[in-house]
This record gives sequence, C-alpha cells and structure tokens, in this order.
Amino acid sequence: MSATADHAEERTNTAARLGFEPGQVVQEIGYDDDVEQELREGIEATIGQDLVDEDYDDVADVVLLWFRDEDGDLTDALVDAIGLIEDGGAVWLLTPKTGRDGYVEPSDINEAAQTAGLAQTKSINAGKDWTGSRLVTPKGAKAKR
Repeated sequence: MSATADHAEERTNTAARLGFEPGQVVQEIGYDDDVEQELREGIEATIGQDLVDEDYDDVADVVLLWFRDEDGDLTDALVDAIGLIEDGGAVWLLTPKTGRDGYVEPSDINEAAQTAGLAQTKSINAGKDWTGSRLVTPKGAKAKR
C-alpha cells in the first residue's frame, strides 16, 4: 500500500484515526445495543482480534468506555478503567453527541477526567451518534504517587 493510500485509509477508518494498532488488547466497557457498531468492527479489523469484554482478567492496552449520563458516576467509571490498562495505555471515553439520549456535558467529562487523574489529549467524531475523548495518565503522574 502506498503512503497516500495509508493516509486515505486513516481519514476514512475511524479506528485508525483513534490510534489503534495491530495486536493491541482493547477492553470494551459499557457495551449496549446503542453503540456504534461500525466503529467496533473497524477497531477489531485494525487490531486483528475481537474486543475483550468486562470479564477480561488481564491488563489491556486500551479501554473503550461507552458511557451515557444515566450510567452512574463518570469519575468512578474512569478510575475503574485506569486500573484495567497497562502503564502508558489510554482510555477512549465514548459519549452520546449533543441532543442524543444519555448526552454528557463536556465540562462533566473534563472534571471527571481531572479528578480521576487523566488528561484529555484528543476529541473526535466517533460516528453518527457518538463522540470520543482520548484520556491518558499525564506523564510523570505515576512517579508522584
């Protein structure tokens, strides 16, 4: 594949734009029938395996967290997600877009992420009904604990 084709695929494949790579273990939390199936399939195609579910008992490279306003406390969900990833891993928080059922205010996401010790590094359109926020542990944060 040419470099131009690689760039074209990155623009059209949301999973590639999110930074997923072959061989990564991606743990999915909060799955329901309202999630963006095309995104899930794109991630599985990119990583070359199925997403692992909430019962997975090892650490993951990335946590894919589908979260709706009625799902409970976002800070708690993020703290739980941090415990599931390798050092240097990321949490992709996926929330319904403005006007959709379960919409979460961006200020609530920012506050919950900061309280959980995470920093937002990227936001993307994750499909027709969902938006995504990439959250990571700030560099050096683990050393300060």
